[in-house]
Amino acid sequence: MKEITKKYSNGEVIVIWKPSICKHSTICWKEATGLPEVFNPSKHPWITPEQSTTDKIVEQVKKCPSGALSYFMTEEARK
Repeated sequence: MKEITKKYSNGEVIVIWKPSICKHSTICWKEATGLPEVFNPSKHPWITPEQSTTDKIVEQVKKCPSGALSYFMTEEARK
């Protein structure tokens, strides 16, 4: 079975989500621990990185306990 990988970008950072390993900890989107303006499971797409800064997104992705969320910087951001 093929593993699904989704990618979302704000032009500087690309957020990668692997739903098959997501433990649904809610750390990414709960108001107290997350970044709900970017990670909102009630919306489609549920990740909208254009709603926050790259630094905030990177810090939030690093908190993902399962590793379902990861990121990399775009070529433009590295210039």
